[in-house]
Amino acid sequence: MFELDVLIQDSREILSAVPVTLAMAVTIFVFSTIIGSLFALVEHRRIPVLRELVVAYKIAFKGVPMVIVIFLAYFGLPPALQFLFSLVGVNYNAHNTPNWVVLIIAVTGCIAAFQAEIVKGALNSFDTGQADAAHSLGYKSSQLFRRVLFPQVVVAAIPDLTTSIMVIMKALSLGFAIEVVEIFAQSQLTAALNFYYLEAFVIAVVIYMVIAYIVTQTADWLEQSLRLRS
Repeated sequence: MFELDVLIQDSREILSAVPVTLAMAVTIFVFSTIIGSLFALVEHRRIPVLRELVVAYKIAFKGVPMVIVIFLAYFGLPPALQFLFSLVGVNYNAHNTPNWVVLIIAVTGCIAAFQAEIVKGALNSFDTGQADAAHSLGYKSSQLFRRVLFPQVVVAAIPDLTTSIMVIMKALSLGFAIEVVEIFAQSQLTAALNFYYLEAFVIAVVIYMVIAYIVTQTADWLEQSLRLRS
């Protein structure tokens, strides 16, 4: 059913896109988690005005298909950046912004809305009685956050954050629409040269499954380690 020679050759070509894909995925995960955490804190502390803005942001980015956000960023981000640079007198042609940068910004914006929900849920799971007990023992707010709140929130959020990593990996496959070559795009390009589409897509599936397995096992190990420490 499969051509062994084709599988070996295609595997080498498709695997070449793995480092780029992982680099983009890690970048998106880090920035979206930071942004989502800030949004979650705004909601958790019920900061006026900012809370309403965060809710509106989440509704917009969770409701609009990600591919539309990517196209909006592709066509709208360079002109917007060009306008902002002109306001501050910076001579830079934003229309030369690499497509992979546009993809990272667009996906980060979408994933941040989901990360905010994850962190918000983890914050809500924290027992406020522990905070009262810590304050009674003389803990400062910074000590409470570092020694009590943060470790428990991280442990509670790890399973959902693991899922978000795989969502990011799948979202990056939409980058083919704006000519960003990652695992899926590379499999399409490889198959287009020799017309062995089945082989190329099977290789892509295996690669995604291996990445998912490694991420899941790493997250399980990290969660167990943190539970033992906390």
